[in-house]
Amino acid sequence: MYPTYVSLALLISGLLPLLALGALPELSSRLGPVVNLGYAAFAGNTTSPTGELNGPVTFFGNIPYVQAPVGNLRFRAPQQLDESIVNSGNVTITDARNWGSACIQQPAVVGAGSEDCLKLNIWKPSDAKQGDGLPVIFYTHGGGFIYGTPHGFPLYDWVNQSAQKIVAVSIGYRLNLFGFLSGTEMLANGDSNAGLLDQRAALEWVHRHIESFGGDPDQITIDGQSAGGASVVMQTVAFGGSKPALFNRGIAQSIGYGTATTEEAEAVFRNVARFVGCPTTRAEALSCLRGASVGAIVAAVNQPQPGPMAPVVDGPTGILPALPGALITAGNFTTIDFVGGHCTNDGRTFVGGTPDEFVTDADIVQRVFASHPHLTNMTIQKALAMYPAPGTPGSPYATQYERASEIEQDIVFSCMDWYLATQLQKKGVQNLFTFRFNAPSPVLLSETPYEGVMHTSDLFFLFDGTNKTSNAGFIFTAFNETEAPLSQESIAFWTSFISSGDPSNFRKSFSPAWDPFSSGTRMVLTQDTTNGTSLTSSGMEVTPPSQIERCMFWMSDNVTSQTGI
Repeated sequence: MYPTYVSLALLISGLLPLLALGALPELSSRLGPVVNLGYAAFAGNTTSPTGELNGPVTFFGNIPYVQAPVGNLRFRAPQQLDESIVNSGNVTITDARNWGSACIQQPAVVGAGSEDCLKLNIWKPSDAKQGDGLPVIFYTHGGGFIYGTPHGFPLYDWVNQSAQKIVAVSIGYRLNLFGFLSGTEMLANGDSNAGLLDQRAALEWVHRHIESFGGDPDQITIDGQSAGGASVVMQTVAFGGSKPALFNRGIAQSIGYGTATTEEAEAVFRNVARFVGCPTTRAEALSCLRGASVGAIVAAVNQPQPGPMAPVVDGPTGILPALPGALITAGNFTTIDFVGGHCTNDGRTFVGGTPDEFVTDADIVQRVFASHPHLTNMTIQKALAMYPAPGTPGSPYATQYERASEIEQDIVFSCMDWYLATQLQKKGVQNLFTFRFNAPSPVLLSETPYEGVMHTSDLFFLFDGTNKTSNAGFIFTAFNETEAPLSQESIAFWTSFISSGDPSNFRKSFSPAWDPFSSGTRMVLTQDTTNGTSLTSSGMEVTPPSQIERCMFWMSDNVTSQTGI
């Protein structure tokens, strides 16, 4: 059962009082600038600029976009707030100067995080006003669908540095058991993939209200990294492309995910019910889980489970009617302008061991393929043959560790961006761009130098090394003289795409042109470490034909049905 969303057609037809926003009273507060939505008003916090382009930026945080998913709304699709205009818009002003509570994480701790976490955050140029029609960036954090918060990924710099003014939004969405508990009882009496439905509900809220912050609901770019990048893909294939698009551009960074099988989801549901002390096979199980204490659910989050806590295919009317790879192959997705890419060594973060733990093929089978338990032995043997062992003719690998890492890289991170761009191109989309991020996070590199340009390296540069906020291990330090230009270049490429559909239009003067995707051409973003005349060493390259061949193997229907991609 999915919520009935307010359609854009209703907004346009004037059947809702939200169109009366222009007549709403202007409210003021000592707390800061106020945006009045008619059913609620929010006071934000203005931060002075530090020499960038767009002057002061005003932040609004902890804004609910749906009802709190507690009590009987636990394990249900998000339910829309009552957004009826109250008292002609003369409403109480809410202090929105700070972040809201994080969603409950995994591992979970009672008192850390909250179920009442379906909140969003907005950054806008302080002078932006209703009617300005500024492009919007909608950011979804990563964390494997089990942890992570928007707190560590402030979008202040994106708004402040963008050559063309933009409005930025980030969201919290339900994670782990709270967002992705599934099984037959959930399908009959609840809602699977609640976390994905949260994301879509947040997009619906943005469509209804972003104009009040100076944004344009018809110019929305969704962006995310890792599980956030997977979310971009999943929202692109949502409902098999059968429902109206809520965005027209997408950026997917280090797309990283698998899905849970229906059998795994059912086993997890029974395990959770048993642990909490609820019936395991009757309809009362879900009612019991909804009535359980937060502490009991938190304890269940921390228990080993017989399957991943991840999105699941939820039937023909669900948000994921089939695996994303299958939907993309069939052309059942929303056509969007697209930027997709990955870090050079994403796979090393998840390869399952250190370099000295990979000596033989058996080590790769044990450590890499064991994390993809549905791969058949035939698929594993074919895969090993595609990655020649070190020392054999034509092998590009100096060590088994390099070989193992590239296998993991291709399965999870390297192929989906190329494949989605290819399929979008077949549908006639022209604004397509891919990239390889090739500069390591210095903080993580100092801890594990053998990982190279590891997973999350791009986040260091895109979210300001001077930001001291920690989020799920993403720690930042001040940029050095070669890191700062790459940060500025990366943010400029991203915000140029957000505002125009082309990362080159408003790039930095020292940056190369980013050519559109064609037969695998992609931008390599990297530092200048040669003391050359350029501030960065970024430039175009062609995806190696050998990688495209491997990606065609991993993205084939037979194999994606085994990897869950």
